[in-house]
Amino acid sequence: MAEWFVSMFSPTYGATIVYMLQSTEYQPLAYLQWFWRVKNFHSVAYRRSLDKTKAARLLLADMMVGMVVQIVAGIVCIVRGQVNRDLLLSWFGIWLVFSYPIIWAHLVVVPLVLGRLFVIGPRERRQIKASRTIFAKHPGVTIAVAGSYGKTSMKELLLTVLSEGKVVAATPANKNVASSHAIFAARLTGKEDVLIIEYGEGKPGDVDRFASTTAPDIGIITGLAPAHLDHYPNLQAAGKDIFSLADYLHGKDVYVNAESEAAKEFLQPSYVPYSESVVADWKIRNIKVDYDGTTFELHKGKRVIRLKSGLLGRHQVGPLALAAVLAMKLGLSDKQVTSGIAKTQPYEHRMQPRNVHGAWIIDDTYNGNIDGIRAGLQLLQDLPAQRKTYVTPGLVDQGVETEAVHIKMGELITRAHPDTVVLMQNSVTSYIRQGLEAGGFGGVVRIEEHPLEFYTNLEHFLARGDLVVMQNDWTDNYA
Repeated sequence: MAEWFVSMFSPTYGATIVYMLQSTEYQPLAYLQWFWRVKNFHSVAYRRSLDKTKAARLLLADMMVGMVVQIVAGIVCIVRGQVNRDLLLSWFGIWLVFSYPIIWAHLVVVPLVLGRLFVIGPRERRQIKASRTIFAKHPGVTIAVAGSYGKTSMKELLLTVLSEGKVVAATPANKNVASSHAIFAARLTGKEDVLIIEYGEGKPGDVDRFASTTAPDIGIITGLAPAHLDHYPNLQAAGKDIFSLADYLHGKDVYVNAESEAAKEFLQPSYVPYSESVVADWKIRNIKVDYDGTTFELHKGKRVIRLKSGLLGRHQVGPLALAAVLAMKLGLSDKQVTSGIAKTQPYEHRMQPRNVHGAWIIDDTYNGNIDGIRAGLQLLQDLPAQRKTYVTPGLVDQGVETEAVHIKMGELITRAHPDTVVLMQNSVTSYIRQGLEAGGFGGVVRIEEHPLEFYTNLEHFLARGDLVVMQNDWTDNYA
């Protein structure tokens, strides 16, 4: 308790508070929960640092001015209390001086709450209402992409491939909530042939609301896995929300990742499965994975299309094949499809390869689900290397599934047979170790107390012929 209190009076305390707000995307409840978990404010931002955006600088300046004013007011009260022999005023001044860190840690969220209630909220509701009309009247084909994971990657694949022969607009980055959809709608010209809209899932009912607003013609469900379970009671509830997209489309033109174990219980005969072996009536053969990408063939009767992508891993074949099949369905030629697939490249921190003096690092630190872990471990097995190292802190937002998921993760790591496993010390490390022990892992296990230091110096520990697969990140707002 003493360490917690004393650390509040650091000169960097204000920046730490704004960093915490920024890391929780300015969500007051998530920020306050983190604030009361902290044991020492000196050690909060050790993985990243404050991104000094305009909003962050303004918030920090307001907070610093407020704290200084409170300290000055406290000193004035103490002095006047001493002069006038007013003990109550003196004690009030002392309280002002020493309580400013806690008071301003809470006051800083007040404008966020008030702004959401009286400014941002009403404006967003107007924008969303307007977007409903825009989407309903738009002449293009609208494709909605939902799922626990892989949404942004699927959207980018479709954008790359379909753009070879169509005018395509897609929601940017991971902007996947109603307000983002509304902004996207306002920028449309009406001349687009295809719209691609990513759906997030933050709370029950989100996907159904998104579908009602954006009126999709085609739905893609990329998979189901424990994610965002802090907002859902269980995985089945998350699945019901995600598959409400299929309900909106009455089960027609719905494509579902058949390699997602958790999604299988939601499958219906009318859905079209996609996987590394089949998409609709196309068969997939001759898959080859190397450091420079993935090749495969699409077969339909005597028709054969040979495709090569810069993406790594067998798990990429299903999404790539789906993008190709949808492109052909929407009128693209085989040549356009082949060209589009050839342009697909790894996305930043998503199975992104990097060669360092003859060693390979596969950066998959934006992965955040157990199916992604499976894919990364499969890639670890598929790629040739003299020495293989697997690095992970575990997975966040697993809710009630946390223990079971991480024990399973340890077992999966064992089956991939890396020479070394590096775990970042946190609240799930012991569960992963249980899984490793249960699987009989015989390699080296290292526990890292300082992740940033490890990642910064990783290149110094590599030798030619090494392969390192790094999966997931563990941001500072998680214990």
